[in-house]
Amino acid sequence: MDRILKVIAAETNGICYSSFKFCFDNITLPILDYEDLPRISVKQYGETDTSLKTSKPLLSYANKVTKNKPLFTYFLDGSRKAYKIDDIEYGKKIFPIIGGQLGIACCKREDRNTFKKVHLENSLILSLPEYANADGDRKNLFFNNIVTKLNQLNSLQKFGLKFSKILTYNSGEKLTENETFENRGIATIQDEMIECEKRMVATLVKENHLNSDNYLVKDGSLQYKTMKSGDFRELSKIKSNYQCVIGVSKKFNPELSQDKQGKSNATSIAKLPLYHRTPAFAYSSEMADGVKFSIWYLRIRDRLYTESPFSGILKVEKMLISERETEEGLQTDEVDLISANILNDRNPVCYGNDSRWANHLYPIYLTEKYIKSKYISDLHFLNLF
Repeated sequence: MDRILKVIAAETNGICYSSFKFCFDNITLPILDYEDLPRISVKQYGETDTSLKTSKPLLSYANKVTKNKPLFTYFLDGSRKAYKIDDIEYGKKIFPIIGGQLGIACCKREDRNTFKKVHLENSLILSLPEYANADGDRKNLFFNNIVTKLNQLNSLQKFGLKFSKILTYNSGEKLTENETFENRGIATIQDEMIECEKRMVATLVKENHLNSDNYLVKDGSLQYKTMKSGDFRELSKIKSNYQCVIGVSKKFNPELSQDKQGKSNATSIAKLPLYHRTPAFAYSSEMADGVKFSIWYLRIRDRLYTESPFSGILKVEKMLISERETEEGLQTDEVDLISANILNDRNPVCYGNDSRWANHLYPIYLTEKYIKSKYISDLHFLNLF
């Protein structure tokens, strides 16, 4: 057993089992990993033009705005890798130790030829069962002390590596059907990545990077759920940070979108003509209490050249910030401007480099590649233990 696991076992009074170590991301599971979870019903328009009943063509407008500076200046993405490190025993019960690498980056497009990093946050983390802290008192201090001891190990210092924190997952509550403690541990790492994303948006706002001429595109949904802890746990209290931020989802569940009669909109989304968008509609997320969003779908690739009816379609989200936006929706001119600028970022294409090429915006693809280039290898990470 390597020294990292020895320290964890000694400090938490556990017994490690020297189990097989592996990366969860290298295991192929037969699931569809959608970025949106809540059901979306069209009960209110999300834009001021309520006369729009069918899709709207935007190619000519997109060509027109190419004469202007691009609306999107900043691009943000978050990524994480999760690992099974070992099994550890507490009170005659065995739980997994989960490790993770987190990467969150914001890149800036200064001109046609310059794309550079603005902020990067890389961290190594661990997720242990709550039983690891037997008395439950001064939890943060307890685990911070363990992190300090881990970071003093020669096996980390010689590579210039350190762990940023130890997270804990619920180990007392009974597992539900199809749930595992591994899933609970991975969920804590996912939640930490989301908190890092929100923190980076707050930093960009504080540094005055974002304004009406310099929008931020975040990869994925803006539907952040309410967290149990953290500085940004309630989205309703930080939504002002998202005035100039849009979320673009490559993967979405079309069956979750319903019309006013409660019927699926999947067919109409699949048949969306090239360079057209749907009307925008407003909804309240089940995950983000007290926050409304405007959402619409935009086709950026011809379905003749993609692998499924929904390849080449993006789901676009924008938080409704002001009281007027909440009541009336976004200005239709803003919806069109955002959509036109997305169309102008559809090229170049990362075809052949990423299986999600049809739904990728190239600046987001570059940001994602940059983050992953900063990971240490899976073999290196696992051998730390």
